[in-house]
Amino acid sequence: MNLPLAGVKVIAFEQYGAGPFGTQYLADMGAEVIKVEPAGTSGDYLREIGPYFIDGENRNSASSIFFQALNRNKKSITLDVLSKKGKNILKKLVQNADAVCNNLRGDVPEKLGITYDQLKDFNKSIVAAHCSAYGREGPRKNWPGYDYLMQAEAGYFSLTGEPSGPPARFGLSIVDYMSGLTMSFGLVSAVLSARSTGLGRDVDVNLFDTAMFNQSYMAAWTLNSDFKSERLDRSAHPILVPCQLYKTKDGWIYLMCNKESFWPILCDNIGREELSDDPRFVNFKTRQENRDEVTRILDEELMKKTTAEWLDKFGGIVPAAPILDLKEALENPFLKDRNNIQKLKTKNGVDISLLKTPVNISKSTFEDKTAPELGEDTYAVLEEAGFTKKEIKGFKSDGII
Repeated sequence: MNLPLAGVKVIAFEQYGAGPFGTQYLADMGAEVIKVEPAGTSGDYLREIGPYFIDGENRNSASSIFFQALNRNKKSITLDVLSKKGKNILKKLVQNADAVCNNLRGDVPEKLGITYDQLKDFNKSIVAAHCSAYGREGPRKNWPGYDYLMQAEAGYFSLTGEPSGPPARFGLSIVDYMSGLTMSFGLVSAVLSARSTGLGRDVDVNLFDTAMFNQSYMAAWTLNSDFKSERLDRSAHPILVPCQLYKTKDGWIYLMCNKESFWPILCDNIGREELSDDPRFVNFKTRQENRDEVTRILDEELMKKTTAEWLDKFGGIVPAAPILDLKEALENPFLKDRNNIQKLKTKNGVDISLLKTPVNISKSTFEDKTAPELGEDTYAVLEEAGFTKKEIKGFKSDGII
């Protein structure tokens, strides 16, 4: 069977992280994602960002491993969309597409002519999806913005790290990734509507709104109670206890007894059955009030064995995890059991390893391809759109593509 988005065509004016991360999900699910990069430039900034490249010194426009991690299964064309001929090419592409998306500064889509109002005369059902920093309306629409700035302003730094240290960001560009994925979710939702109604629309997502929405229940607490966010020792949960780092004989272990039923099981497995009936620890409320004593007792018991020994004992009955660095995480035997790493071969015959999409679709097959070189598919895409070889050569001579 085909993948679920087979037959969906998306024209992507994208760069860097958020947009490419989101549209890679679409491409992995079978959509035809046509990445539009400015003619006469080196394309998406990620193409040149190192320090790691597939081909060492023999670099091409798709050698950056950073770029490969966000752009597999896509096509690339180059286009000067601001020129008269470029606008005509875009018109032809839009006529046979389901969506046009971008992750540009809020005031740029209108300048490029890729809002719904600017595209609907070519295709009434086209979806125009936008992922900006601060939105396409309001006082910040022309502001550039990046992930860590959003984390700072949306309160993430106040929640991350140890209380004794300086404010800290989350270790990954999680706002970028969530925003790109949210844009793709909105895009697919609007395409589904357009296919039933014949009418497209704008879909707007921005990094700031997404960063705030990710605060979820903690934002709800703050809005509706006297809750005040703070950083807790050992990456602890603000309410649930035990849920934090604990010491073992050779390092650390993270326990998450996030249901009352796990507490007596934990007590039994560390040989302290009496703790489950102790009035100080009988429920989440009392354990939170006595968090320091819970930590002292668990440290004392857990330091009698190694992390690996405790994981063997807790496996499947007490929620627990080791503390791994990224290399160790990628060498985790469970990752191999899940078959989560894919091996791809570039057009130059170089092997590259990438993490697979986390969405598994049954009864579907797809041959994954590495990220495209700059403009690799320009001629094929324009021919499919109805332009002749002679016209395409003329576009090339004129610097339009």
